[in-house]
Amino acid sequence: MIYEPNEDSYLLTEYVKKFAKGKVLDLGTGTGIQAETALKNTKNVLAADINKEAVEFCRKKGINTIQSDLFENIKEKFDLIIFNPPYLPQEREYAGIKMTSKDFNYANDISIVGGKKGHETIERFLNQAKNHLNKNGQILLSFSSLSGNIEKCMKKYNYKFKKIAEKKVFFETLYVYLLE
Repeated sequence: MIYEPNEDSYLLTEYVKKFAKGKVLDLGTGTGIQAETALKNTKNVLAADINKEAVEFCRKKGINTIQSDLFENIKEKFDLIIFNPPYLPQEREYAGIKMTSKDFNYANDISIVGGKKGHETIERFLNQAKNHLNKNGQILLSFSSLSGNIEKCMKKYNYKFKKIAEKKVFFETLYVYLLE
């Protein structure tokens, strides 16, 4: 299953239009929406996804795409890294009732589940991303209020960061942050 663009994707796209320049990496590309947006500003875009189906889908669209679990198969450095990660927790509580991802029909969907608490994939990304940024490189990161305290993770890995977008939808708030 490929993650289809949703509110988080469209919110992030607005900032990809503004920040994409130089050498760009779209990590967790899914359908390639961010890579396609970045390609309007620069021709030096690499897309990557852990999902083989997503990689093949993007390649058919003419996007330079590789299969990679985060930075596993990526050695280069970039001026901008775009990451719309899986960020939903496996377990959540609603009205005092503990529910799991199985209750929401997304139990093992790695395109949306970011770990038991929702932030584990983001934390792995933050731990590795600085090694793949050029001098003055930036990161556009999207996540949800359901992901836990992502600012705490950003501080843990010594990022300078700024919230550049916030949008309330249904049962969550979506965020886009710019990191350096």
